[in-house]
Amino acid sequence: MADPVVEATERDDRVLPPTRWVSLAIIPFLVVAFAVLYPWPDAGSRLFAWRIQPAITSMVLGAVYLGGAYFFARAARATQWHTVKGGFIPVGVFATLMGVATVVHWDRFVHHRLAFWLWAGLYFSTPFLVFWVWWRNRRHDTPGTDADLLVPLTAARVIAAFGALAAVTGGFLFLLPERAATWWPWMPSPLTARVLGAIFCLGVAGLGALVDRRWSSARIPFQVAGIMLGLILIAGLRSYREFEPSNPLTWLFAGGFVGLLAAMAAFYARMRARP
Repeated sequence: MADPVVEATERDDRVLPPTRWVSLAIIPFLVVAFAVLYPWPDAGSRLFAWRIQPAITSMVLGAVYLGGAYFFARAARATQWHTVKGGFIPVGVFATLMGVATVVHWDRFVHHRLAFWLWAGLYFSTPFLVFWVWWRNRRHDTPGTDADLLVPLTAARVIAAFGALAAVTGGFLFLLPERAATWWPWMPSPLTARVLGAIFCLGVAGLGALVDRRWSSARIPFQVAGIMLGLILIAGLRSYREFEPSNPLTWLFAGGFVGLLAAMAAFYARMRARP
């Protein structure tokens, strides 16, 4: 049996040095990938690990990378583990799926490019590193207290429901990419459909709202999601010609993302205004 004194001592909510080191090591890769994929997606994708088409997919992936860089920057500087713990499992799931997609579609990558070997090295190592630091640091997590500001239960359930919906969408894209491509607002290849599936699976972060309702635990994941959604909406405006206007999901995609970002901003402002 675990020594309760040792366990209580370990629950000091600190961020361990390996967590900071791994976070700092990942940031440069994400920033460079964003700089390659988002500002000039057509030109940038020619330098990437594979030729990404259409441009909207390149920018969506770039948006996710910048959001990830922000998260790991906050994790590297965090003084309390519970404020960043909610991002590690979703990132680990995302990186694992990206690694699987790389193996499944190995022939689609441009193997002579440095970008490919950086990509392969990142996604063949990151899942293990991210899950490892999460596992090591989790024993330092602290329970909430009566002084903590909590996310209302109804709001937590709504957040979790959106997270589950995103994860189901991601699973569909990843497991059945050819079928998913027939109804998607733009035409992805099987590889890019699986990449989009991995991105949607980041939504599992929303399930954490039911596990830990502290607003201090949800605040940084909310900021990360806001960065990603905002950049994705800008990407949609930049590449609107790539959408199929006769597809109802085109308008559901646009309206849903705008409404979700607006709701998140309003909820964030409301929680910040509470004592």
